[in-house]
Parts: sequence; C-alpha cells; structure tokens
Amino acid sequence: METYERPDDAGLGVLGDPTRRAIFELLGRRPQAVGELADQLPVSRPAVSQHLRALKRAGLVTDRALGTRRVYQLHPAGVAGLRAWLDRVWAHALAAFQEAVEADAPAHDTTPESLSQKEQLHKQVGADTGWPAIMATYQRGASD
Repeated sequence: METYERPDDAGLGVLGDPTRRAIFELLGRRPQAVGELADQLPVSRPAVSQHLRALKRAGLVTDRALGTRRVYQLHPAGVAGLRAWLDRVWAHALAAFQEAVEADAPAHDTTPESLSQKEQLHKQVGADTGWPAIMATYQRGASD
C-alpha cells in the first residue's frame, strides 16, 4: 500500500491521535514521568507508555533516567522540524491567499470603500503579522 508520509512530516502523522496530542501538550508544559502523565489522562500507564514510544520514534520526545523513573520531555530538534514544516505550509497558504486577493482587487480604484481584501486584512492586523493576529482576523471575518 502506498502512503504519503514523508520523513519530514512523520511528527505530524503521529500527532493525529488525540491521546498523543494530549501527551505532547502536557510535555510542552514540563517534563514528566509516565505515571504523572497517566494521572492526567483517561488512559492507563501502559497505554501512555505505548504512545510515548510512538512519539519518541517520530523524534518528538526524548527521555532520561531520573532515579528509578524515566522522565519524558519534548525533543527540541523534532519540534523544530515540525514547526519548520508548518511554517512552510503556512507560507504557501498565505502566498496563495495574497495572489487570489490581488487577482480580485481593482487596479485603479483606491477609495476606502474599494480597498482590496489584502489592504483591509493588513489594516485589521496592523504591524503584527504573526499567526495569532492572522488567525484572530480570519476568525473575526468568518463570524461576520
């Protein structure tokens, strides 16, 4: 069977499971042992261990011995790879959005009533073009 999984997005695939995403988010707060994670989740310790193995194989989690326990934490390189992949996808999406907006924008009319969608978005977002501002603007537009 042919799959579309590539080595650079394996971390994203493993996060498709909601329990693994929850573990990933908990480890983003602080390093934790299996028992600590299991206490915060509706699954058993063996299940948490299995999910941690999958996250570790994907390069998103590392572990270290601390006394008799193993403490798990996010692997910075794996998270950076996942972030880089998301940034590439986001950059392509924003570029496509910009092209679509510019294709629809009238070239000659610059009155406030006829500002292009891009200019309106830029005014709403202001100087902050980070993800939170863009997503907030998008959500505002979707709820209007």
